[in-house]
Amino acid sequence: MVALAAAFVISAGSAPAGVSGAVLLLPFQVSVLGTPSPAVTPTNLLYNVVATPGALYRYWRQGQTGGSLAAVLIAGTLPGVVAGSFIRVKLLPGPHLFDLVVGAVLLPLGCWLALTQPRQDSADGHRTFHLSWPVLVVLASVVGCVGGIYGIGGGSIIAPVLIGSGRPAADVAPAALASTLVTSVAGVVTFTILAAQVHGSVAPNWPTGIALGIGGLLGSYAGARLQSRLPEQVIRRLLGILEIAIGIRFLLAGLL
Repeated sequence: MVALAAAFVISAGSAPAGVSGAVLLLPFQVSVLGTPSPAVTPTNLLYNVVATPGALYRYWRQGQTGGSLAAVLIAGTLPGVVAGSFIRVKLLPGPHLFDLVVGAVLLPLGCWLALTQPRQDSADGHRTFHLSWPVLVVLASVVGCVGGIYGIGGGSIIAPVLIGSGRPAADVAPAALASTLVTSVAGVVTFTILAAQVHGSVAPNWPTGIALGIGGLLGSYAGARLQSRLPEQVIRRLLGILEIAIGIRFLLAGLL
């Protein structure tokens, strides 16, 4: 019940920006639920698999499908998350090194969200997007790899990059969450296969992942419904501050 409630609150606040909430749930898993490393990564991916359909369904009902942007993100993040899963198991099994990786990912991402302003590129304030599709595919591949290591599927990192580059959250959110769902399924399958070949806690913690996912399913639906009522800059700064704080916490844990 604690996991379900925490996932509901976090996903309701993050879904409007196209973030599943997994990026914020990892420290909760480690500190409160005691999920061991590296099983915390596939458990986070399992959370994404269960949680993100709630927001995607609501966005679909609102006429937001992600379109070609979703296809481009999936094309990049899908191979990246598989590579990241292998790196997590083979090269980053220890908790201290993993803490440093988590902190290094969260701090720049949090600063980006908290300190940047949406770009205004025309006289009427319309936001435009300047990254070409090939560049976006390459970026999504790198982000997918980091997401596979961290357990967030990739969409949770690419979403703020797209929003900061000029895409409105209404376009980015469904595309990023669709990418997160597809890549998380691939990540869970990859970790499950690796669990049969590697000793230790590599497989997802299914009860924890499903409990978190149910809370996230309900919360992400609610967050998607609230998107049009929430100022975009408020969403960006709130997530940025939270991720900066969590990133500092993990960097300190990895150094001690």
